[in-house]
Amino acid sequence: MRTSNAVVSLGLIGLAFGFSPAASFDGTRTPEMAPVTAPLSPSRVAPLGTVQVSPQQGGPAGPSLSSLPPPPAATPFDAFRSGNQMLREGRVDQGLMALEYAAERGVPGALWKLGRIYADGEGVGVDEKRAFDYFRSLTKAHAADPPGTPHARFVANAFVSLGHFYLKGIPDTDVRPDAVVAHGMFRHAASYFGDPEAQYLVGRMYLEGSGTPKDGVQASRWLRLAADNGQRNAQALLGSMLFKGKDVSRQAALGLFWLTVAKDAVAKEGGGSDDKWITDTYSAAFAQATEDERVMAHSYLERWMNRRR
Repeated sequence: MRTSNAVVSLGLIGLAFGFSPAASFDGTRTPEMAPVTAPLSPSRVAPLGTVQVSPQQGGPAGPSLSSLPPPPAATPFDAFRSGNQMLREGRVDQGLMALEYAAERGVPGALWKLGRIYADGEGVGVDEKRAFDYFRSLTKAHAADPPGTPHARFVANAFVSLGHFYLKGIPDTDVRPDAVVAHGMFRHAASYFGDPEAQYLVGRMYLEGSGTPKDGVQASRWLRLAADNGQRNAQALLGSMLFKGKDVSRQAALGLFWLTVAKDAVAKEGGGSDDKWITDTYSAAFAQATEDERVMAHSYLERWMNRRR
């Protein structure tokens, strides 16, 4: 965090708090989230056999602003909203200072936003260790929060982000590659928070035997959960498995159905180069399918669409 303009920036932040609109992390409106200053009891039992997540080593995320006086009439959530507004206006230094003020006072969205900023390099240089620390602070404080809370999906995303960091490690830090820990991070987000991306990643790790013993049945179970929740990579991977009979019993029509759903999602949402494998896999399966398999897949598709109307 740059500190050369700290005094001026804090003054501007204080002026902004009175009229900044509520905004979500990506610029759209979001429900206001009151800061949570202490986590709920970790004894809550998560569904589907959640792996116990233990705190990792590492200090608090970001620089400490505790020695600075708070802006007049500012609340932590005011700082969070104003920080997002400042970032959208290109006032990066002031926006980061406002978000850090909110993060140090327990606003979950501020911790998540700072993690994403440093992970993705939004207006700043990429700093993976700093992003890791913000995400870790968020998960340590809110791992056991009820899944229905307004900030639950951001806590889940923080677990997913930590899992990716543990898969590859962070050079020149104490964050070493550890697929077992990564699997635990993904599984907590997948089972406790029901996060579709995490469900897909857990399924893929079971399929590959990464961080956990290889298990085609478990892989298909998690991929089916993610597919039902609209994760198109899971839909395509499950469809390919079922169509080919790889690691599961062959069900060609059902596999073609899932591949069709994934292909249609790519067409509707506008896929990029990373989605080419989905359309290629669908095309190959459709060309190999019998007429009866195509008719049955279409029947599955009609039922799927009717359930979602």
